[in-house]
Amino acid sequence: MSGTVTPMMAQFLEIKADHPDALLFYRMGDFYELFFDDAVVAAGALDITLTKRGKHLGEDIAMCGVPHHAAEGYFLTLIRKGHRVAVCEQLESPAEAKKRGYKAVVKRGVTRVVTPGTLTEDSLLDARRHNFLAAYANVRGAGALAWVDISTGAFSVLMCDEAKLGPELARLSPKEVLISEASEGDFTTIIADAGAAVTVLGNAAFDSTNGEKRLNSLYSVKSLEGFGTFERAEVAAMAAVVEYLDITQKGKLPLLRPPMREKREAAMQIDASTRKSLELTHGMNGGRAGSLLSVIDKTQTAGGARLLERRLSSPSRDLSEINARQDAVAFCLEKGDVAALLEDKLREVPDLDRALSRLSLERGGPRDMTAIRSAISQARLIADALPMDMPEALAKAAQDLIGQEPLLELLDDALIAEPPLLSRDGGFIATGYDAELDEFRALRDEGRSVIAALQSRYAEQTEISGLKVKHNNVLGYFVEVTATHSAKMLAAPLSETFIHRQTTANQVRFTTVELSELETRILNAGGRCLEIEKRHYSRLSASIIDQAPNLFVLARALSEFDLNAALARLAREEGWTRPSMTSEREFLITGGRHPVVEAALKPSGTQFVANDCNLSEESIWLLTGPNMAGKSTYLRQNALVAVLAQIGAFVPAKSATIGVVSQIFSRVGASDDLSKGQSTFMVEMVETAAILNQADDRALVILDEIGRGTATYDGLSIAWATLEHLHDVNRCRALFATHYHEMTSLSDKLDTVANATVTVKEWDGDVIFLHEVKRGTADRSYGVQVARLAGLPAKVVARAKVVLEALEKGEREGKQKAVIDDLPLFNATPAPAPQKTAPSEVEARLKDILPDDLSPKEALDLIYELRGLVKTSE
Repeated sequence: MSGTVTPMMAQFLEIKADHPDALLFYRMGDFYELFFDDAVVAAGALDITLTKRGKHLGEDIAMCGVPHHAAEGYFLTLIRKGHRVAVCEQLESPAEAKKRGYKAVVKRGVTRVVTPGTLTEDSLLDARRHNFLAAYANVRGAGALAWVDISTGAFSVLMCDEAKLGPELARLSPKEVLISEASEGDFTTIIADAGAAVTVLGNAAFDSTNGEKRLNSLYSVKSLEGFGTFERAEVAAMAAVVEYLDITQKGKLPLLRPPMREKREAAMQIDASTRKSLELTHGMNGGRAGSLLSVIDKTQTAGGARLLERRLSSPSRDLSEINARQDAVAFCLEKGDVAALLEDKLREVPDLDRALSRLSLERGGPRDMTAIRSAISQARLIADALPMDMPEALAKAAQDLIGQEPLLELLDDALIAEPPLLSRDGGFIATGYDAELDEFRALRDEGRSVIAALQSRYAEQTEISGLKVKHNNVLGYFVEVTATHSAKMLAAPLSETFIHRQTTANQVRFTTVELSELETRILNAGGRCLEIEKRHYSRLSASIIDQAPNLFVLARALSEFDLNAALARLAREEGWTRPSMTSEREFLITGGRHPVVEAALKPSGTQFVANDCNLSEESIWLLTGPNMAGKSTYLRQNALVAVLAQIGAFVPAKSATIGVVSQIFSRVGASDDLSKGQSTFMVEMVETAAILNQADDRALVILDEIGRGTATYDGLSIAWATLEHLHDVNRCRALFATHYHEMTSLSDKLDTVANATVTVKEWDGDVIFLHEVKRGTADRSYGVQVARLAGLPAKVVARAKVVLEALEKGEREGKQKAVIDDLPLFNATPAPAPQKTAPSEVEARLKDILPDDLSPKEALDLIYELRGLVKTSE
């Protein structure tokens, strides 16, 4: 190879061979260069110029590059397009390389592999959302899911069989999921459906026996029992996560908190389609806009926002925990001055978790240290201002706000107020912290004044007023006197201090040991400053990381206060109320509203119509009414009230009494899934089957238009049987919207089924939606009227009315098929258009009226005149 490639290219190829599945960013000075196929792929993905550099085996070598200081943005673009990036840095300076030989190549090596689940930089992450890396393991038929956010250190694990993997991934929204070679074909589709990248590791990475040793080593313990009792599958999943981090971070493992073992029964279960339907954390477009989270997030800190998203993704089923959370929100709502102070102080709190993580991975800088200092300082101020009589959850969090005073004092003393971004830039250690550093800074920044002071002292010592300290490139710094004073300088005792260097025609030059040392120190002062600051940076980093467990606790406490203050502010501004939570099956909501729809209506000044829902006695409501009347909004708003109640928030209602909901299932709206070859009706049936097979008696089910994707009688029969199953087998609480009015008779046959309808009013052939839900049934669907509102041609609407009247008449008389056969549905002759009639006297008179020009008296006179014309026409 050495005969066909340059030493540098040989080095590139050797490193690339170890990372065949990643784009290799090869550091060359101020740029990262890519070569061969990597360059072709990257140039296309990044829309940058593709060039060439030399030849390899007779072919041009493709090349492209990006500036190293702007590389993070390019990393993010490539990752979003499904690529991985191996970052290859220079491990020595060119000067160090030359010591091994003039043509020696600078040592290089991959320092990290950038993947979707291993990002830590602020510029690559959404500060208000977690960035999870997950791993799924299966050991002897038992499955487990582990996940970590290396930017915050959060590490969790959960027993999870294959059937539950999809819903759990939907809850977590991980960016990358690890699976073993043995299970590659089994879970790839499930992971892809969750929108995560799939990474396959060797089976050895999931070995539970070696994995336990790996985890023990990570946490410096002899056993994991101190963290909980973990099944073999859980250990395997956690071990795979740690192994992958070791691979991608090249041995620099992030600070991981002790693993938390979650239990499925502790949280409300929400499947993937329900999350999408309710738009809990993501809107229909996949982003944050339009989601429930976007409306209720009033948090001041990134940590508080992430905590809110975690709770919204996983509402609690623990009644005592729910009540404790509501107590904390109620306290902040009642103590408005305390909540205002909290919000004011929390605005100054930086992202402590992520600053700590970057420092542990040696990707941080002085600003991360000052972020930690600021967080500790604000926490101290908050703790000092809190009252003594707080609910249990806040009182515990308050205790965790204090205890970091020694670290705060250290960082206060050592760091300036606003340091540079990078430690290599220097200038972040405060003046007065290190006397040696101050001295070198003085030499670096005030060299001339130091030399001037020395010159003044030498002039006084020798009693030669014309003595000068000068500098040139040959001698460096030297003392110069005129020839007339040379004899004095060369004689004792001055000759013992001043050493002769050079004699010219008119001057004699000397040096001193002190001057030589000072010269060396001045020349090296800049480098010495950086060395000293680097030493302090390492020491400060170590001091911070030593306190990492306590800092994680502090960060969690700050997030807890932030979230409760935010939920209190939400309740105060929106007029939300505290729900009463019970262990029974009650579900009584008075004046409930849809929070997202209400927020969307606010700018226009439109008032949202509130509605009641009572599933406490009759646990299933069969809801009828026309399209566009608000049935889907009503269904969703009641589900969202239950979710909000169980995260500990107040709810958009006048009052609410809710028995803890174990599961929420929503089948509202559907579309084709072309990737799986499933029609809308098939998707609907799959989702309905999942509900009927899984819902328990504490579940809340909302269903809309079951059976609409097939023939009328097929759809009716499916909807009928589904409702009976919910009543007889699942025995759950449910809202069931339908257009099959025939089903309303089920309320007479099934004990806990009640009819409800969304009211409308018809006026001059138009339908007016009142959006009010009341007990009873709809008289008809008003489909033709809605079609007219949608803008169907008048001719089509008129024809539809004729067909509808004929069909309804045939149905009443039992002759529907005969009527259909008699209808000329495909008659080429169009129905006659309505004949235009001459305008009436009233219409003719109104045509000439300009309402804005009428006075009140003229308007009243006009009404009498029009009334007279009506009588005349009669």
